[in-house]
Amino acid sequence: MALPARAPAPALSLLRRVLWPFVGQELASCTFALSVVALLALPHLLPLAAWGIARYDFVLLGCLLVQGLLLLTRFGTGREACVIALFHLLGFGLEVFKTAHGSWSYPEEALSKVAGVPLYAGFMYASVGSYMAQAWRRFHLTLTGLPSLRLQAALAGGAYLNFFTHHYGPDLRYVLTALLLLAYRRTRVRFLVQKVPFTLPLPLAFALIGLFVYLAENAATALGAWVYPHQAQGWQPVHLAKVLSWTLLVVVAFLIVAGLKAWEGRREQV
Repeated sequence: MALPARAPAPALSLLRRVLWPFVGQELASCTFALSVVALLALPHLLPLAAWGIARYDFVLLGCLLVQGLLLLTRFGTGREACVIALFHLLGFGLEVFKTAHGSWSYPEEALSKVAGVPLYAGFMYASVGSYMAQAWRRFHLTLTGLPSLRLQAALAGGAYLNFFTHHYGPDLRYVLTALLLLAYRRTRVRFLVQKVPFTLPLPLAFALIGLFVYLAENAATALGAWVYPHQAQGWQPVHLAKVLSWTLLVVVAFLIVAGLKAWEGRREQV
């Protein structure tokens, strides 16, 4: 005699209901970032040398084409593109400084290199901003317990400036991390998946995004996007300490996107 099937536990049933929609929305939010990784991989499959196209130039043209297509298809909004462009500029400025100080390098020649950095490099930072803007909209993010905007701006600005100033003085990343944890200790991010609400401490969300960016960085360097000194003789994993560096940059991206969303919210109330 067959036994009746047991009804799935409520928690398991909920997981089944939201898991794949969550993964799907995450992948959609990563569209631009995944496109950049694909563009880094394509030159290994195409005869660019025979075509007379430098790899860095090819990636730049591809990034511009992808961004244009996303705007034409209304996958992203014009305001989001402006925010992404701002993070692109901040990232490119950091790249110029860091390569000048030997933190990493772009050894290949290209027409699109400025101050030793190919222009596509800023798009790798822009992909972080793109992900955050897309995820904010797709998951209907709301925040509670935020510290004052002035404090957030000071800490995010300090985190960005420390990438420059630690070459001349003490590295304050651990101090800044502690201050950020203190400032956001009560902040929660609420998001929806299939209309089911979930809540996450904001510092944990920063850390998770930073970890995934670090994993993407390993893939990018394996594809030759740039070269760290310890990778000069062959690819090796990026130092794990970079997780914290990316997490701090995620805070900068968060503040920029949060500013856009706050402005959009005020406009809707008018």
